[in-house]
Amino acid sequence: MNEVTQMEWLLWLGIGFLLFAQSTGLFLHARSRGNKAWFWGLWGLTNFPSPLVTYLILQAWFARKQKRQAKSTDNHPEGEMRDG
Repeated sequence: MNEVTQMEWLLWLGIGFLLFAQSTGLFLHARSRGNKAWFWGLWGLTNFPSPLVTYLILQAWFARKQKRQAKSTDNHPEGEMRDG
């Protein structure tokens, strides 16, 4: 019985460490990009890996969107007539 209790404590400690590490990583990355760091940090404490997967998908989507907008403004500078 003692071995089971010790393994249970190690499991809970591992889960806590995993959630804390995920939360800290999300917070620091979001803060460096200026994207609601406290939201991501707190959500990262709640479960695993949903916040991490969601954050990565949104970051990829926003990066692609910004790249597309930058490409669009490079191709069509303001003041230039567009054929339509």
